[in-house]
Amino acid sequence: MAKARTQYRCSECQHITSKWVGRCAECGTWGTVDEAPVLAAVTGGAVRRSVAPSSPAVPITSISPGRTRHDATGVSELDRVLGGGLVPGSVTLLAGDPGVGKSTLLLEVAHRWAVAGRRALYLTGEESAGQVRLRAERTGCTHDELYLAAESDLPTALGHIEAVQPSLVVVDSVQTMSTTETDGVPGGVTQVRAVTTALTQYAKAAGPGGIAMVVVGHVTKDGAIAGPRSLEHLVDVVLHFEGDRASPLRMVRGVKNRFGAADEVGCFQLHDNGIECVADPSGLFRDQRTIPVAGTAVTVTLDGKRPLIGEVQALIGAPTGPHPRRAVSGIDSARAAMIAAVLDKHSELKISPCDIYLSTVGGMRLTDPSSDLAVALAMASARLNCAMPANAVVIGEVGLAGDLRRVSGTDRRLAEAARLGFTRAVVPPGTTSIPAGLRVLNAENIASALRVLRRIADNDGP
Repeated sequence: MAKARTQYRCSECQHITSKWVGRCAECGTWGTVDEAPVLAAVTGGAVRRSVAPSSPAVPITSISPGRTRHDATGVSELDRVLGGGLVPGSVTLLAGDPGVGKSTLLLEVAHRWAVAGRRALYLTGEESAGQVRLRAERTGCTHDELYLAAESDLPTALGHIEAVQPSLVVVDSVQTMSTTETDGVPGGVTQVRAVTTALTQYAKAAGPGGIAMVVVGHVTKDGAIAGPRSLEHLVDVVLHFEGDRASPLRMVRGVKNRFGAADEVGCFQLHDNGIECVADPSGLFRDQRTIPVAGTAVTVTLDGKRPLIGEVQALIGAPTGPHPRRAVSGIDSARAAMIAAVLDKHSELKISPCDIYLSTVGGMRLTDPSSDLAVALAMASARLNCAMPANAVVIGEVGLAGDLRRVSGTDRRLAEAARLGFTRAVVPPGTTSIPAGLRVLNAENIASALRVLRRIADNDGP
């Protein structure tokens, strides 16, 4: 008593319309409206129809959990983010700005994979095979088990995979791949979704011991992954490759990981002859000086689960115009202005009429509130011309009332400071786990932190 009719549904917002349109009227996204057939009863009643399942549902306790097998890539920092390596049958999406080093990193991964005796296939749709070969020679990534194909047609690319039979496939990039079975231009929403779906299904069909696939994705000018939002849902792992063009430092940040933690960070340095892992990046964010200078403060920030040492530098100068100047690099400008206002209100320091310059070392970006106290003491140190000892770190969040608040992961931060040879730490009260060799100095508010600063300015300390 039911007849089939057709409706159209947007894959982004699930809005339903009776006819096809190129742009969803609800969310305004192009190319996301697809046909979705439904059944409707002639009499107006609900249609109920069941289909016998191919396999019955079983209690979850009767299913063996098994063990996810990770195959190490040979790039230690990338393995750290992936949770141990690439899982056979998984699809990993690596996104980043143009020129940040995505192709260089994945060529290094494919080379290490081949050196370990496993076959890898590098599919490039953005460059010719000769261009990739030149980069491979420059970075030392040539091996007989590393295969290369310049292809942008999806069926032909799948044919290359069947012919080579690799255990690792790198697709650079998904926006350049296209298929004639789907409408739309290469790089469009419909084509990107169709190509990613086909690659994911192919990798999953390989089963255990099959193909691990890494797909390169472009980003928009806002830093988001280009293409439909469903692209991130289709894959198993989503990684962001970040870095400043003015600095060789690069970071791979985990956003989604079905096989491990999603908040790990890997550090790299990009050079002319390739990319290398940085196992201990804390030294990159500090000035290696033997004599302490005024206007500097060292803190410990958490990037994901990884503690990193960072240095804040401040310069307080006489105003050069009717309006004091604020120049900030590596720190949120709004938060820096708030900390300056707190210092001006809850201490004897009057820095609001002065020009304030703030910066971090090594291109580091401090977004963690735990760096508030370091920013405040760096400005106070510059204003008082009073240098903090090089063996002291400061950790804490500054409130508008001038109070200092504890931050999460204080134990890991202090352990990292003690490992790197720091002997003093200025923190809010309440710290219980203190590493050996580290002396903790408590400060309840900005005023008490300034008193501690004055006391420890002498190398002999309190």
